[in-house]
Amino acid sequence: MEKNVLVIHGGGPTAVLNASLYGAIQSAKESGETSHVYGAIGGSEAILKERFLDLMQFPEETLRRLLTTPGTAIGSSRYALSEEDYARMPEIFEKWKIKYVLPTGGNGTMDTCGKIQRACEGTDICVVGIPKTIDNDIAVTDHTPGYGSSARYLAETVAEIGADVKSLPIHVCIVEAMGRNAGWITAASALAREKKGDAPHLIYLPERPFREEEFLEDVKRLYEELGGVVVVASEGLKKENGEPIVPPIFRSGRSVYYGDVGAYLAELVIRKLGIKARSEKPGICGRASIPLQSAVDREEAVIAGRTAFESALAGQTGVMVSFVREASEDGSYRMHPGTVPIQEVMMYERKVPESYINERGNDVTEEFVSWCRPLADVHHREFIDFQEYYWERKGKRE
Repeated sequence: MEKNVLVIHGGGPTAVLNASLYGAIQSAKESGETSHVYGAIGGSEAILKERFLDLMQFPEETLRRLLTTPGTAIGSSRYALSEEDYARMPEIFEKWKIKYVLPTGGNGTMDTCGKIQRACEGTDICVVGIPKTIDNDIAVTDHTPGYGSSARYLAETVAEIGADVKSLPIHVCIVEAMGRNAGWITAASALAREKKGDAPHLIYLPERPFREEEFLEDVKRLYEELGGVVVVASEGLKKENGEPIVPPIFRSGRSVYYGDVGAYLAELVIRKLGIKARSEKPGICGRASIPLQSAVDREEAVIAGRTAFESALAGQTGVMVSFVREASEDGSYRMHPGTVPIQEVMMYERKVPESYINERGNDVTEEFVSWCRPLADVHHREFIDFQEYYWERKGKRE
């Protein structure tokens, strides 16, 4: 009997999303157990419209380009599936002789994965989720493919901004990082530091209430000490009462769009402290950059795709691929893939734990840095600072 694979991408892309697709295709080809690996062209809605493309028809030289292609080569969506939609899927899968379904995405997609699996109960169709999100907020896994690359992008970008601000120390620069409810990306900016005093000088995560008075105190103190200050703030900062620090500017159904946190904080510094300030917002650059793609992240994304297919081939269903970090005596990074029940993952948001945030809530701890460093695979460059050399020789600044 013909046995085919279907891969579906959901939600926002990452710099390594296509690497997981590559891993699934390669594993299916090597198994000799499948005839076709279909890509759903345009996300979950493509299942209902039967927009399937056989990816095994392409030569290896073409498929390898998936490893360095940003976005998603087969498209994605945020299409809201109904109960009737899920009920139709088993018949569609049967028509196309699809036995292995591999939804790839974040929390919402894992919820979809669980619902597809329930709709397929009583059939021989196996549904296995492939984790994907730059936000790193999926539960029951050490980390998710996509996060390491976004972490590296932000860390290296902040290091460059820090060198710029240090060379002309006359203002405060606010860098707004993605991550509406979880501060994993924002926290990764700490990897920019090579030594004490390097940017970022302040880091604010959404896991802690934002206290305006303390923020202004910290900025003023550091400005008087350094002249130039780099702050990294999450787009999801909230007040003590849980409300966002910037009001919504547009609503459409269940979607709410907020103003820029970076611009708001820069304006706050100008108005309240009389200090020149500006904001920067890398935004989707951090999830689309291939030059700053983490090699570790890319390799693990391929492993996630391979593991998903192998798990489905072995008869597993209703599970998601997970990563388990192994303890090592020499402190080296070791990881192995596994699977977890999809019910433990669906729509559960994993936040940055308290042990990763400092007491004042304006920085992260060394425990977080040690956890994050191997994932981001940051390649620090040797910046030359003759000003620093001069003042060290002179003994003090004038």
